[in-house]
Amino acid sequence: MLDLQLSIQIEDPFAGQVSDSWLRRVASDTLTTAGVASRVELGLVIAGDSTIRELNRTYRGIDNTTDVLAFALSESPAGQDQPFILPPDDILHLGEIMISHPQATVQANSAQHPLERELALLMAHGILHLLGYDHQRPEDELEMRAMEARALEAIDPK
Repeated sequence: MLDLQLSIQIEDPFAGQVSDSWLRRVASDTLTTAGVASRVELGLVIAGDSTIRELNRTYRGIDNTTDVLAFALSESPAGQDQPFILPPDDILHLGEIMISHPQATVQANSAQHPLERELALLMAHGILHLLGYDHQRPEDELEMRAMEARALEAIDPK
């Protein structure tokens, strides 16, 4: 059974615009959809473009803002046959997800869906990266997009 420890930090201009309980549900549903059934710890930061741009420049060498960044504490390939090896405290420490609220807003408007759906998509995308999913090769992108779609369906069945 999933036991999620989610640390949420929302920068001041965006505080109060997103419910912590909803963010916890998005994380929980995404992890459950991905087959994670253990004690999990991860962090989420909802920030402005300047914070995201600085992190993107510092850690990826790209001097632009982006919608989501994921900083994994360990690299594990998705779809591996072995389960995660838990550290001595039996908690799977995944890492941090950073989401640009302004970029999420632009993308939600462009896709003509609610901001909450865009934030859910970005959060699911970040969590999947932390679990080892990637989209560098076309076949990996198809697998990751399919998992995102299943996670979104679990979060907001229509």
